Amino acid sequence: MKAGVRRFLWLWLLPLAIFLVGLRRTFLTGQTDPWDWGVPAALLLAGAGLLLARRGWVIQAWVALGSVGMALIFCTVAAARAPDMVAALGLLGVALMAVFGGAFFTIHPFASSVVEKPHANASRLCSKRTAAGAACLIFAALILWRGPAQPLHPVADRPKLAVVTGLPLFWAESGQGGPRDAPIVTVLRTRFTVIPLDDPLGLKASGAERLLLAQPRALTPAQRVAIDTWVRAGGTALVLADPLLRWPSDRPMGDRRRAPSTSLLQPLLAHWGFEPTGTEDGEIRHFTSDGAVLTLSGVQLYGATPGDGVVHRKLGKGVVLLLGDADAIDDALWLADPARPLDPRFWVADTPARVVQWLGGPSVPADRRWMRDAKHVTAALRWALLVGTIWAMMGALALRGSKQGFDIRTKNEHDTMERDKTG
Repeated sequence: MKAGVRRFLWLWLLPLAIFLVGLRRTFLTGQTDPWDWGVPAALLLAGAGLLLARRGWVIQAWVALGSVGMALIFCTVAAARAPDMVAALGLLGVALMAVFGGAFFTIHPFASSVVEKPHANASRLCSKRTAAGAACLIFAALILWRGPAQPLHPVADRPKLAVVTGLPLFWAESGQGGPRDAPIVTVLRTRFTVIPLDDPLGLKASGAERLLLAQPRALTPAQRVAIDTWVRAGGTALVLADPLLRWPSDRPMGDRRRAPSTSLLQPLLAHWGFEPTGTEDGEIRHFTSDGAVLTLSGVQLYGATPGDGVVHRKLGKGVVLLLGDADAIDDALWLADPARPLDPRFWVADTPARVVQWLGGPSVPADRRWMRDAKHVTAALRWALLVGTIWAMMGALALRGSKQGFDIRTKNEHDTMERDKTG
């Protein structure tokens, strides 16, 4: 009875610990990424392999599969879609390599004979086990290093992107420390040659074929004509026009250095045929038709909410894409760690990738899975814990003879070694 309880605790508590540690990162970003459980699985299962080595490979594999299964069940239910297959297989590979690697590092039960009475077979056996354990752990580390989504790097062919904005995207609002890129600009620079423009009259001379017009200050009639002419000649403009900007600012209201609190683009938008139809107050997570997430705050609606989040309009040879929210590119709404904007694993929304896509730039790796809502997350926790408990109970019953079987195998190995010594 006590042995059965111990087996159950091994098969339940260890996967539970791995599951809970991995949840911390998952809840930080809202992504349901199997790689979030990679590091805790590697570390804890390597230690478990050391402790479970004498119980045989079956119980080691059972613990590893239980750990992976709980994580994958949570990812599937929380996101209402299957996790990425490569990530799922990668996590499984890490778990198995870690637990077997730890087990191989355990000193062989009869290796003590090497000290008392040196024997070549025992020494070779220990060396082979150590080498196999090192190979497994190194392979697991390589999978963890290269498997998860990698930080973004600048591409070779970057089209020119002009940016006209009143937001503090290229400078610190305090005015100290000189120019400083906002995290969204840091991402855009990997896909575009970014050209900040103070005056839209210089748009044609910039040579840019793409324009980000994000909550700019009041435009003169000549500047509005310059933008309209540039678009109709074949340019692509992404317009972020916020009816009530909530971008954090230390500047007092009325300060000319503060970004406009409301959009001043209505004359230009009306000329292009965009008419507001209402607003959605508060912060919302908008799921696009392909499963991407945009976090919006106080968005202005223009007609029916489109599946991809923006309204498209063809103008001459060019196109305008309109999003009634400039707060969307505030890093507080799409980034968990402001110091790591180029690492997609720290994004809490797909906003940077979607902005690049709207502007027609070189693609950013996408297809992230996201938690849907509190109901899905609660169900995911319930199912992961339930299946993990059942799996541990099944293992405790099915593996009752695993230790006995291992002892028989090690006794046979010992007998073989003794015959070799006396032979």
